[in-house]
Amino acid sequence: MTTLTDRPNTALLVVDVQNDVMASSIESDAVVSRIAELVAKARAAAVPIVWVQHSSEELVEGSAGWEYVPELTRDASEPLIHKTFGDSFEETELESVLAELAVGALVIAGAQTDFCIRSTLHGALARGYDATLVSDAHTTEDLSKWGAPPPAQVIAHTNLYWDNQKAPGRTTGAVPTEDIRFDQ
Repeated sequence: MTTLTDRPNTALLVVDVQNDVMASSIESDAVVSRIAELVAKARAAAVPIVWVQHSSEELVEGSAGWEYVPELTRDASEPLIHKTFGDSFEETELESVLAELAVGALVIAGAQTDFCIRSTLHGALARGYDATLVSDAHTTEDLSKWGAPPPAQVIAHTNLYWDNQKAPGRTTGAVPTEDIRFDQ
């Protein structure tokens, strides 16, 4: 029920599942496996998949750590968005790519829960998109030495928070991989 009335389609948005990001995140193997399942489901239903790749001083573009994990392979026809801010929409071509695909609803998975995932969820909602978080297909690293809760609590809180987020004319939710249906 997006507010973008001329955009009836849904897309899978895979955010920052890069080697260095996943190496420092909890339950990376399980999360990558679930994202691979989501990618297969989306492809089987001919749902667009949009890949997002972050770069920064710590995640240098072109480096091995910056590359996507080898377990996930982007098809050349699937858009790749390069970003330098947490919100995947900020100073990127994501909005124009989604407009071209007539996408008004996003299913979001990836890393890091407390930065790029949460920023992108809010960015989508503020721009009128329906935004579903895949509750068991996002992860983060342990930032507790800087005052953050343990990563499992960050993930659980984000799922709770997003499952109860509300905005007029838009839908949100935190849904496990097994309940994501692209073919309906």
